[in-house]
Amino acid sequence: MNEEKMQMMKMIGRKMALRMGILMSFFLALTGTLTSGHFTVPGFILSFIMSSILSIIIGLIVPIGLINAKLGQSLKLEPGSLKARCIESCVSDLIYTPVLTLAMTSFAYVMIKKQSGGMAQIPYLPMFLKSLIICFVVGYILIFVFTPLLLKSLLPQNPGDES
Repeated sequence: MNEEKMQMMKMIGRKMALRMGILMSFFLALTGTLTSGHFTVPGFILSFIMSSILSIIIGLIVPIGLINAKLGQSLKLEPGSLKARCIESCVSDLIYTPVLTLAMTSFAYVMIKKQSGGMAQIPYLPMFLKSLIICFVVGYILIFVFTPLLLKSLLPQNPGDES
């Protein structure tokens, strides 16, 4: 039974990574392209696809649930409490957002340079830092709001029912 429970938790973790990855990617790609001042539908779609692939890979490789659980234990946080959720959201945001923002900003920067024939004089670092700050805030809110909702939809309705 213990092995069965572990397998169920891994399956829930994979489903959670997939759902959160797509959700985060959609909103961060939308935020990034809207705040860039160069919104195009193809740019948004490419950013969303690239971000989705990266976020799903991160979610499948990095055991965020396990990291948050161990951190919660070491900080003696009550699972599900507001304090625990705030800290868990911050940890998840620190794992996902820099990677996704770096990829999407780099992609946008290359596309802007390419479309201008290399003539665009846009400094990369300020562009990246602005996007990173905005995406950290958006990512934190998304993770804080949607993680418990998605987790609730994935957990068995009657966890004590073994039938």
